[in-house]
Amino acid sequence: MKPFRLQFKVRDYECDMQGIVNNGVYFNYLEHARHEFLLDQGVNFAELTAAGIHLVVVKAELDYKASLTSGDEFYIEVLPERPSKVRFAFRQTIVRLSDNKPVLTALITGTSLNASGRPYIHSDVDKVFPQT
Repeated sequence: MKPFRLQFKVRDYECDMQGIVNNGVYFNYLEHARHEFLLDQGVNFAELTAAGIHLVVVKAELDYKASLTSGDEFYIEVLPERPSKVRFAFRQTIVRLSDNKPVLTALITGTSLNASGRPYIHSDVDKVFPQT
């Protein structure tokens, strides 16, 4: 599968006193890219939530490799994985456009819960994360 790609630009207020993007902001970038990826695949996060199906993060592994600064343009690649029957994962990479330098790699693992709070993989989600 070809990676999904979404482009961004760093805004001034996302930077800390050192002039680099605050480490917590990267998590927001990653989340937005995951939601856009799901929409691109026909999975509407908001509609699932309204139906009582909650997609939740259960584990986040982030490896910071370089820093972004104000005005930097970058993209995030998203690749889906299926580590188990009731878990799905997003392998994500943030790449600075000016030099194609990887800034961060991440593996975000999640599951979905039904209205009773039990693990449940909705059929729309199952199509995006096929088991191998």
